[in-house]
Amino acid sequence: MNTTAASVASLNQPWYATITRQQWQVLAAAKLGWMLDAMDFMLYAMAIGRLKTYFGFDDATAGMLGTITLATSALGGLAFGVIADRMGRTRALMATILIFSFASLGAATSQSVLQLLLWRALLGIGMGGEWASGAVLVSETWPPEHRNKAISIMQSGWAIGYILAALAAAVILGSPSLGADSWRWLFVVGVLPAFLTLWVRRNLQEPAVWTRRHAEAPRGNPFAVIFGRKLASRTILAILLSSTIQFAYWGVFFWLPGFLSRPVAQGGAGMGVVGSLGWIIPVQIGAYLGYLTFGFIADRLGRHRTFILFMIAAAVLVPIYGQMARSPLVLMLLGPVLGYVGHGYFSMFGGFVAELFPTSARATGQGTTYNGGRLMGAFAPYVIGVLATLPRIGIGLALATTSFFFLASALLIMTLPDRSGKPLEG
Repeated sequence: MNTTAASVASLNQPWYATITRQQWQVLAAAKLGWMLDAMDFMLYAMAIGRLKTYFGFDDATAGMLGTITLATSALGGLAFGVIADRMGRTRALMATILIFSFASLGAATSQSVLQLLLWRALLGIGMGGEWASGAVLVSETWPPEHRNKAISIMQSGWAIGYILAALAAAVILGSPSLGADSWRWLFVVGVLPAFLTLWVRRNLQEPAVWTRRHAEAPRGNPFAVIFGRKLASRTILAILLSSTIQFAYWGVFFWLPGFLSRPVAQGGAGMGVVGSLGWIIPVQIGAYLGYLTFGFIADRLGRHRTFILFMIAAAVLVPIYGQMARSPLVLMLLGPVLGYVGHGYFSMFGGFVAELFPTSARATGQGTTYNGGRLMGAFAPYVIGVLATLPRIGIGLALATTSFFFLASALLIMTLPDRSGKPLEG
């Protein structure tokens, strides 16, 4: 077959048939890592009610523990961004999975709130580092014309992890035989992701673009690159965008299990602890579809336009959900829609941010901007927890305050360039 005929045959193939085995394996590893990361993080949110009873703390303390985890995840993202640039994306990915897995196991041994805080803080370091490593690995391995799709598929792993956490909590927390210590067994489940590193080590190679750059370029300071004269404004705007979107996201979805389980008289949906876990699943099914389809929609409409549509829809829907979600019918109708518009936009970040920085500082740029924003998002569980305790507000109205941050994100996206489909800078 001559070159012209081969090119025509390639054009007639479906996009997924053009992806190599190694590229699929990279995507599978990043998706599984992010899925299991989500599961380990959300186990705490599922167990908040039991932990409050066992240790005797209030909503503000519960939110503070979530805030500490998110804050340390920001530090983990910053640190492992640099590690991934210096030592490789695959090595960094394996290290982060091991950290958050064994931190979950350690949390199961907690005898005080301080011990629980320390283990959750360590889990946050692994959680933040995993995304910074995995998203760059996918972005550098997949063809630029399919990068949006790949990141969407990777990001959808978060919804599956969330569902796994809900299912594990429903089974373990709902088991009378485990008694008051049932939450400990829930955290023990979190050690399972450690076994993924065995597969990663055997099957994944470093991206060619990183290997080439690592061999050729001197090891400079990647922070000097992303905060240098050429890229500083881009880096700061990306941090602001990540900050507003993550405050909105964590403000809503960290407290969603608590909102669903809380009595109606306290502003919640009145579904009870175990009953609320079942209603989380429709939300996460919607989230999975949102993550999965965002990249395909963005390929049609453009990333900026698609992101703005998701932001406006989320800003409108969150207050409605917070005030109307009091019956099974409303939960079934609105839950998947909230999940779809409240999660799908994250599928933009992996490829979008990777395109803003050169290879020598890409993981550092990605880790800094995404996790610098997570420092802002880390305040959301605490702020919403405090607002929920105020008279005549309740958790439903507290959740509605996140709409402002969704709308701010829609404005900020327009300040950054969209290089979708273009080769990554070397």
